[in-house]
Amino acid sequence: MKPDLTQLHDLIDTVPGFRHGPAGGTREREAMTVAAEARVGPLPPSYRWWLTEVGGTRAPGTDLATVGPDVPGYDPYDLITAPWRLRGDRLQFGAEPDCGYGYSFALDRRPESPDGELPVVCHDGTIEEEHPVAESFAGFLTVLAARQLGLGDGPQPALARLWRTTPGALLANGVHVYGPHLFVERNGSFEVARRAPHWVLVGDDGRGGALLMRRHGRDRRQLYRLDPGALGPGVEADGEPLTDDLLGWLSRGAPLP
Repeated sequence: MKPDLTQLHDLIDTVPGFRHGPAGGTREREAMTVAAEARVGPLPPSYRWWLTEVGGTRAPGTDLATVGPDVPGYDPYDLITAPWRLRGDRLQFGAEPDCGYGYSFALDRRPESPDGELPVVCHDGTIEEEHPVAESFAGFLTVLAARQLGLGDGPQPALARLWRTTPGALLANGVHVYGPHLFVERNGSFEVARRAPHWVLVGDDGRGGALLMRRHGRDRRQLYRLDPGALGPGVEADGEPLTDDLLGWLSRGAPLP
């Protein structure tokens, strides 16, 4: 699923731990990004957006590469074009300070990505092992934000899979599936943990209906729609089942009955 950059912008502005420059893209940042791509190849769209529109240098607990002028006296170490960042089919764009974890784009997965996004992998320098983190740079930032908010990689399996690509989605028909920046606030406002134990509010249908999935227990794939006023432990009995494939449903435009 294509990352929702509007939701990503809201996440960056809401969750503590992000560092970025003045709002809005600049010609200078755009020109420096184009120059960087001439050296390292096409950059994933959500990372390119981060460089040009956000001018970011840090996410929660992680230093991120940036772009800068190629002039004498400018320290190139933090640039995405620093020679040490490109190692075979991995382009390292971030690292956790002093812990040996580095984050890279998997360049060998480019043919599998029609939208230009690239999976993010983590390299553990202490044991020389690699594991997947996210399906896009936007998903990578979303995973870091979720961890920052105490949600782990995601509070529910289907939602965690979505967040590895995009920080939620707001579709044309009004369906809104929340990113970490809204999940905590909305679940708190509706007292979901108290009123409907073992369930989580994952979004709304744009018509006043709540979208819920199981956090614990059996069948954590099914998405239900329910009037928020009827929220209680009987979501499965009282709610309307919509889909058991959240990502597929969203990719189809989230059709509603």
